[in-house]
Amino acid sequence: MIRPRKLSRRRFVLAGAAAALGACGRGGGTAARGADGTSGSGPTDDNPSDNTNDHDTSAASGGTRPVAVPPAGSVNEPGTLPPTSRDPTASGLQAPARYVAHGPRSNPRVALTFHASGDPVLAQRLLDVLAAHQTSVTVFGVGQWLAAHPDLVARIQRDGHELANHTLSHEPMGQMSATSIAREITGCADVLRRLTGSISAWFRPSGIDVPTGTILVEAGRAGYPVSVGYDVDSLDFRDPGAAAIETTVRDGMQAGSIVSLHFGHRGTIDAIGSIIDHARASGWVPVTVSRLLS
Repeated sequence: MIRPRKLSRRRFVLAGAAAALGACGRGGGTAARGADGTSGSGPTDDNPSDNTNDHDTSAASGGTRPVAVPPAGSVNEPGTLPPTSRDPTASGLQAPARYVAHGPRSNPRVALTFHASGDPVLAQRLLDVLAAHQTSVTVFGVGQWLAAHPDLVARIQRDGHELANHTLSHEPMGQMSATSIAREITGCADVLRRLTGSISAWFRPSGIDVPTGTILVEAGRAGYPVSVGYDVDSLDFRDPGAAAIETTVRDGMQAGSIVSLHFGHRGTIDAIGSIIDHARASGWVPVTVSRLLS
């Protein structure tokens, strides 16, 4: 009869440690880092010298635009927040951000959101119109632009609007490495913290419509539980004129909508008053993203 061999205490401990290391290698952070969707791409926008936006240019030419799809389970139910703190100062947010494109359809509210960059004089004029219509919006600021215009940052807050993160330099994030994505998100967060005392509650990527899994991971690590998209694209970055912008938004807007608009375009300034009036006449209250998703 062969007797079973006894392990010494030292060999038993080493065997247990090896098993534990093997388990860590099969899951945890490695799996999260690899949960990337397809890498979408798009030209940059919010530059006074061009008319491009966060969208793939194939749509403008009539082709089918490839869309980056987040990994399974990363998209929230419409109008709901993930089961994590929305307090941007809360410590240790490590879960990937959730992508939200609109609020609840049962809620008679709409959120007008603006990508902030471009001519500061046009920005002041737009803020004047919003003030005249007593409407609060969410401003997704490009960090470099915010840093260059602290007076506008102060006015945006003073007028009752909320600021949000739209990356540091507005590069096409679908083409970036995880390290570069993190730098873009945290760079803008640092600017917001320096100017306002907070990184803000919301993030929106640049150069891509739907965030990839890597973008969602890095946004969560930076302290943003939600990546805010939109279900109505005004296409104002193409400068089609105020009438076309109004028609596009009116045709797409419904209860719970998040509308994408831009600073730095004269047509947007001329159209925004009518857009606000249409929303109110339809029974929808224009609000910030925080109020829409609360």
